[in-house]
Amino acid sequence: MKRGEIAELAGSCGLGAWTGLSVLTMVVVGHEGIPLFADADLLSWSVGHRPGTAVAVARWVTATGTGVVPYALVVLAALMAGRTPRQRALAAALCLGCLGAGQALRYTLMALVGRPRPPLTDWATHASGWAFPSGHTTTAALTAGLLIIAVRVRGPRAGTPLTVVIGCWGALVGLTRVYLGVHWFTDVVGGWLFAAGWLGLCLWAVARWLPERTTPGATDSETAPATGTDMAAGAGTDTTSARRTAEPPGGTAGGRSATVPRQTDAARQRREDHAPDDPGRRGRSRPA
Repeated sequence: MKRGEIAELAGSCGLGAWTGLSVLTMVVVGHEGIPLFADADLLSWSVGHRPGTAVAVARWVTATGTGVVPYALVVLAALMAGRTPRQRALAAALCLGCLGAGQALRYTLMALVGRPRPPLTDWATHASGWAFPSGHTTTAALTAGLLIIAVRVRGPRAGTPLTVVIGCWGALVGLTRVYLGVHWFTDVVGGWLFAAGWLGLCLWAVARWLPERTTPGATDSETAPATGTDMAAGAGTDTTSARRTAEPPGGTAGGRSATVPRQTDAARQRREDHAPDDPGRRGRSRPA
C-alpha cells in the first residue's frame, strides 16, 4: 500500500476506536462504575472454573503484559522493521515512544474515570489502581500491534502465521485479567479500544510526516538515484534522438529519390519552352 493509503486507513481505524472508547467511557461514568452488560456473568463463570493448572497458566500469560517484557518486544519489533542501523534506531525510538506515551495517557484516563475493580474476594492474582481501562490489556494490545506492523513490513506475505500468534497473545492477556477476577470485561474492551485508537494515531502520524527515506523497511533502491545502466540508456536515447533530428525526413535515400523527379520535371519544361524550329537542327532554340 502507498503511504497515503496507509495514513488514511490508520486514521480511520484510530478515529473509530476513539469513538467507541468515548461512548463506553461515558456509559461507565454514567453508571458510576457498576458492572455493565455481561460483566457480572463472566466474572461468576471465571470464579467457578479455576483449576490449579489453568490459574497458573493465566498468571504466566498475564505477567507477559507488564514490566520489561513489552518493552523488550517492541525493541525486537524495531529490529525486525528496520533494514539499516539508522532505520532500526529510529524505529526503536518510535516504538518505545508509542508504548510509553500510550501507557501514560491510559493512566491519565484511568485516574479520571476512577472505576472500582471487582470484589477483592474474587481475585486470583495481585492488582493495583483503578479498573478502567485495563492496563495489562492496553500494554499487551499496543505491543502486539507494533509487532504485527513490524512483521508485515518485513515480510508482507510470509508473516501471516506469526501475525495470528501475536494477535492471539495480545487478546489472551486481556482475557486473563477477567479470568483472574481483577477486571470487568468492559475494562478489557476499553483497553482494546484505547490501544487501537492510539496505535492508529501513531501510525497515521508516521505515514504522513516521516520522510520516506527514513521509513522503517524502506530499501536503498527505493530512494537511490538512477544507476549507471539507466544513465547509459538515457544517453543512448538522447544520441538516437539527435541523430534522427539531424537526418532529413524520410532518410538520405528517400530525400534523394524525392528530389530527382522534381529536377527532371523542371528540365523537361525548359526543353518544351525552347523547342527548335527545325527538328533536324539540334542545339538551337527558337528566336524569342
